[in-house]
Amino acid sequence: MYWQEVAGNWFLVPPQPKAIVHFLGGAFVAAAPHVTYRWLLENLYRHDYCVMATPFINTFDHRAIAQEVHVTFEQGLTYLRNQIGGYLPIYGLGHSMGCKVHLLMGSLFEIERAGNMLMCFNNYPARKSIPLLEQFIQFAPDFKLEFTPSPEETLSLIRDRYCVRRNLLIKFRSDTLDQTYPLSDVLYERFPQLTSIEILRGSHTTPVAQDIQWEAGPSFSPLDAVGQLFKQELYRDIGQLKQVILRWLEPVPV
Repeated sequence: MYWQEVAGNWFLVPPQPKAIVHFLGGAFVAAAPHVTYRWLLENLYRHDYCVMATPFINTFDHRAIAQEVHVTFEQGLTYLRNQIGGYLPIYGLGHSMGCKVHLLMGSLFEIERAGNMLMCFNNYPARKSIPLLEQFIQFAPDFKLEFTPSPEETLSLIRDRYCVRRNLLIKFRSDTLDQTYPLSDVLYERFPQLTSIEILRGSHTTPVAQDIQWEAGPSFSPLDAVGQLFKQELYRDIGQLKQVILRWLEPVPV
């Protein structure tokens, strides 16, 4: 298994792929999704899903990010279809800010998607999303800086124009940054029969959990016991996430 970079996207292509999963990461880890989300994405590959991860750099103009990601993805998709010799269903998978980009793409452009999987949707305004910005605004109350589109405009766009009918929303119980419920209200109103929500153990960082190689010493110490317990807890959360995603994807509609 190895990652390849083509036209600004990172690919994992199994010998006989069932479908394409287009992945977008969270704001501060989206620049290298094949590294920061390696465990989750490589496990989807092991279940015969072609993974296509598109990096992006977060700015205040989320509309421009969505447009850039859309163009980058379409360029990579042309290469991928030539490589696999045909068409496969495309599913979006996003984490945090990546959810918003998927939602904007589905609201602003004509995209081809069999469904979207949205983990830990975050739609907070800039002052709550960017460290120290809220403190700065306290000393400069006339300073205006907000994401485009704003959180309210984003939900309005989804309500009026979002075109991806089948959606899985994933919320973690210990996630203090999650805004899945306001999004679910909008999607249940738009696509009531094709929207589902899963509430799982874990936190906002569960999707970025990685393989921890903990080797016990010659004599099993209390530190080793703590390390093994931590590893078990970590894998229980992300392992459950993997199973929920696979269960939703299979069987893949053709």
